[in-house]
Amino acid sequence: MLLEIPEILTPPQAAEMRAALQQAEWVDGRVTAGHQSAQAKRNRQLPADSALARELGEVILRALPANGLFMSAALPQRVFPPLFNRYEGGEHFHNHVDNAIRRLPSGGQIRTDLSCTLFLSDPGDYEGGELLIDDTYGAHSVKLPAGSLVLYPSTSLHRVTPVTRGSRISAFFWLQSLVRDDGQRTLLFDLDMSINRLRQELGEHESLVAQTGVYHNLLRRWSEP
Repeated sequence: MLLEIPEILTPPQAAEMRAALQQAEWVDGRVTAGHQSAQAKRNRQLPADSALARELGEVILRALPANGLFMSAALPQRVFPPLFNRYEGGEHFHNHVDNAIRRLPSGGQIRTDLSCTLFLSDPGDYEGGELLIDDTYGAHSVKLPAGSLVLYPSTSLHRVTPVTRGSRISAFFWLQSLVRDDGQRTLLFDLDMSINRLRQELGEHESLVAQTGVYHNLLRRWSEP
């Protein structure tokens, strides 16, 4: 499932974050890449251990649970602390697949079930820089308003086209979901959205009790706590 989620951050939050990042000290983006990705990656990145990265990452981590669409689609178990990157002057990221396992800064590791890109630059502020994500139906081009996020399976082949004008700043991170299988996770999301729509139309109708029970029994069967 590939899902675009608007306004994870409000426009003022995104603008404030972008202004802080414009003044940051950036390093070669290949510092966090695996062997394959390092050959394809040409961008800059905020050092993960910098005070600014930790501060802004906490803002994002606090915003995620407040977004019902994100929580329903991702069913997050563990979230990798957000990282921040910048593309300009022709910088790009060729075809790659994200690493399956990431070491957490706090210790331990995370299985990357889902990848997230949170756009912090407005689309009109730069040219190029589209995130292209491949699935069964071809390549999907994603370029979202500042504060909006795209969520997609980490198994996906994806790339970022060269930025030919301006600067593209974004946050990116991965998460381990309670439900590992993308197909199962998509069915749960569709069922949850259907229940919510019916609740809005019918109120607390008796039939929704049974559907909600089906949702939770499937989640109980498929989750890996």
